[in-house]
Amino acid sequence: MKLVGAFLAAVVLALALQAQTAAHPVTVPITLDHNRTIIDVYLLLPDGKNKRVRAWVDNGNAELWMTESLAKQLELPLTGEPKPALYGKQRAVHTPASLQIGGMTIQLAGVKEAQAILDRESVAPGCSAEITLPSTVLRSYDVLFDFPSRQFTIGPPGSIQFKGQSSKMLLNSQNGLIQVASKIAGEESNLALDLGASTSLISAERLTQLQKSESSWPHMTGGIAAANMWGTEEELRWEVLRIANLQFGATTLTNVAAASFPDQELKWFQDGAGLPTLGLIGANALVDYQVGLDYAHNTMYLDRRNRVSAPDMDVVGLILRPESDGRYTVLGVADYEGKPSVPEVKAGNILLGVDGAPATGATMGQVWSLLGGGPGQIRTLTLEREGKRFTVDAPVRRFLAPGAMPVKSPRRNPHRRN
Repeated sequence: MKLVGAFLAAVVLALALQAQTAAHPVTVPITLDHNRTIIDVYLLLPDGKNKRVRAWVDNGNAELWMTESLAKQLELPLTGEPKPALYGKQRAVHTPASLQIGGMTIQLAGVKEAQAILDRESVAPGCSAEITLPSTVLRSYDVLFDFPSRQFTIGPPGSIQFKGQSSKMLLNSQNGLIQVASKIAGEESNLALDLGASTSLISAERLTQLQKSESSWPHMTGGIAAANMWGTEEELRWEVLRIANLQFGATTLTNVAAASFPDQELKWFQDGAGLPTLGLIGANALVDYQVGLDYAHNTMYLDRRNRVSAPDMDVVGLILRPESDGRYTVLGVADYEGKPSVPEVKAGNILLGVDGAPATGATMGQVWSLLGGGPGQIRTLTLEREGKRFTVDAPVRRFLAPGAMPVKSPRRNPHRRN
């Protein structure tokens, strides 16, 4: 009997330890690339081996994306006809059963359908990720984005001890998308929390109103730096405003750069959220914070860790488009104090490198790191125009500085159609 009792006690202890281990969150390093959280995950191949894959943690998108190449390696069947995607095509694909983060198994059962991005090495232009971790997966866990420490933590509900100011999340239970009650210049509205977005976006109509009513807030035309999200033609015309302060839940955010949210994309985002929304708060507004998401209790936690913010618009003023072959095309050049910030560069030029470092094959985040620096510093650009290479010494400018003059539309090559 004593042996049986000892055996049962050992079994109970082992089960308790197993439960304790299962409830423990895991923390992994992140690469913050163009304000996007990129981590390593592991997927099980048909031969039983684990494959390490770069994943983009995107709480602002309910769809799981993966590259066509990864889908084929996992032997996941593609279905349906190709449909338009950002710079290319996509097809529906079966969802993997699970993946691993830091040794923890993450179930993907909440994803009804995934999309395979065709004929690209990554899920999005200028991005290194081969798969995304969407809101439909994250909503089943506790999640912590620690931007200052460059760490990502995920665990079962109740496993993370969150810190900071708490705010109620307006959570769509069907897809995990988040809205937060907010206020800008005295007007109340909902703003989405989208940490997969490199920049914050506000309704174009509301942004125009704010430019008029808050004349001291600097603004410009043209998506540079984090506002150069994907390199679409629309980014040439985006208005970008430095919002002095806004209320996001219980937290006051300051000096937030926000670009104009195109109406079609805003409607798509609003339909997905299931609530009226003015726009979204992207990662650019929260890089000084730990952002905790307690999905089980519909609560967001914001804990500011960096008291001094790094400049986010000290760059060479180009608007770039990442191409499928890894090159970067110049879409336009932003003005600075009413003049082209880099007059020698024209739309249609190919940016090949910066200060000797190659731009071709790099991610958007890597390219914009090369184009950044202190105001007045010179970056030597290697470019190609009509098959000929040349170099330009381009100054770093401080765009959207407090009290800065508004700048006009990016200059385009008059020989190219606008």
